[in-house]
Amino acid sequence: MKTLIKSLTPALLFTLLAGGLPLSQMAQAATQHIILDSNGNPLSREEAREQKEQWDATRNLRNKINQRAEKQFDKAANGLDNRDACEHSLNVNAYWEPNSLRCLDRRTGRPVTP
Repeated sequence: MKTLIKSLTPALLFTLLAGGLPLSQMAQAATQHIILDSNGNPLSREEAREQKEQWDATRNLRNKINQRAEKQFDKAANGLDNRDACEHSLNVNAYWEPNSLRCLDRRTGRPVTP
């Protein structure tokens, strides 16, 4: 390294040193920190909270609607199963009442289990 420095011309040596000087100054310079607030402003937080409440309310409503539809489907499916059982029953007095969706006894009008 010493032989390299001796072999360089003084002008070239000055250029290399002058070029390296700003690098050392930049390394020692104070850095400025910019802190970004990731929470956003209060208005956007309020809008996000309102949207979450709206989503929760509609989700609850959708769940109620789905449960009601499921209950009605189950009722209709059970009615069909009960009608088939009543029509194929060995009890001669049993008949299917379509209005009440029940299997009734012809003599008494009481529900019969087929």
